[in-house]
Amino acid sequence: MNKKLFWIVTFLFLVTGSFAQAQQPRKIPRVGFLSAVSASGNETRLEAFRQGLREFGYIEGKTIIIDYRYGEGKLHRVPELATELVNLRVDIIVTVGMPAVLAAKQATNTIPIVTASADNLVEAGVVASLARPGGNVTGSTRVDADFSRKRLELLKETFPKLSRVAVLSHGALGGDQEELQETQAAARTLGVQIQSLTVQEPNQFPGTYAEMIKRADALIFFTSAFTSFHRRELVELAIKNRLPTMCAGAAWNDVGCLISYGPNVTEFFRRAAVFVDKILKGTKPADIPVEQPTKFEFIVNLKTAKQLGLMIPPNVLARADKVIK
Repeated sequence: MNKKLFWIVTFLFLVTGSFAQAQQPRKIPRVGFLSAVSASGNETRLEAFRQGLREFGYIEGKTIIIDYRYGEGKLHRVPELATELVNLRVDIIVTVGMPAVLAAKQATNTIPIVTASADNLVEAGVVASLARPGGNVTGSTRVDADFSRKRLELLKETFPKLSRVAVLSHGALGGDQEELQETQAAARTLGVQIQSLTVQEPNQFPGTYAEMIKRADALIFFTSAFTSFHRRELVELAIKNRLPTMCAGAAWNDVGCLISYGPNVTEFFRRAAVFVDKILKGTKPADIPVEQPTKFEFIVNLKTAKQLGLMIPPNVLARADKVIK
């Protein structure tokens, strides 16, 4: 082969190779979505997450794939579902709630994890600090105990004669215990007695409410994966037993909770898309500070107030960010 022919062949090889490489499709990012509750309990928040992704150009099914796994309220299944996502070799796992982030962290220490909402990640040992999380977890965290005083104060302001309040939780170590301590501390200054009750299984609900109505004037729900999954049944039982209720946020008001105060969790899910985008563009989760809530909502459900035959003071309604009529 003469020199001229050699260079022609070499040139054609290089051009053809470069063209073929350019024609190869880009790898579509794959995200795992892990929650201990059900899809129906996450619809509004999921849409906020998808909208957040769209703002960065990620269209589900086209430019990003999302694999969903739901525990349906069965906490023992969450670790198994986390392992499924790891075996799918997803690029990122987005989690909802403490059971999900703990299960994901147990399943992998290499795949980045973004928590859309979980209680006190530092206290649980999931991250080293908010500013420098370290490891493979970042996202948004809330500390429900921080809102305990405000929730009890709003309940007392709404019902000035209130003297006995029940709190219902799943009784998990960590978040529930901390929230109970803060609620009891606030109760002492407000002259309110607290009755703490825990439920581990749905068949305990009737007996727990029967015990509750002997003493309580109102009820505060502590948020967990378990109570969130069963919130409709829990709230309906409270209405049936004519108990005013205080809850953590809008999802509870949607099923009939009377009053709620807490961070705007839907905003957490929109922000989760920001974390996903940063990680897909090369930033390590260890270097992305964990965020705390900046938007809070006070919501009053007048439909439930009417069902219970209760009047909400005008000054309380005037302060509400949203009133359900």
